[in-house]
Amino acid sequence: MKKYRVIANGVEYEVLIELVSDDEKAPEPQKNAEPSQPASAGGEAVKAPLTGTVTTVNVKAGDAVKKGQVLMILEAMKMENEILSPCDGRITSVSVTPGTAVEAGTALCSIGR
Repeated sequence: MKKYRVIANGVEYEVLIELVSDDEKAPEPQKNAEPSQPASAGGEAVKAPLTGTVTTVNVKAGDAVKKGQVLMILEAMKMENEILSPCDGRITSVSVTPGTAVEAGTALCSIGR
């Protein structure tokens, strides 16, 4: 482990960094062969990419959406993250409301094609 001093925005931090050799690398995460779908709603699940709080929900069940459309805003680490539609379709369910705290991987809504 090596100890470093980092200054960011005028604030000093001490960080420890461990050198990992090629033999000790963590295994690659496995990718799912098929998209995750909530059983009750059907369609493609849109999941929270990180832990945070939903601040804005721009869609409701039955709304037609286009790929890349902003579905909701998730605040994480004091940053607003746009949750975008992964495909064209129709919202089949919305699982959150503004103010809902979510963990990474939580289903936010689902889109039927």
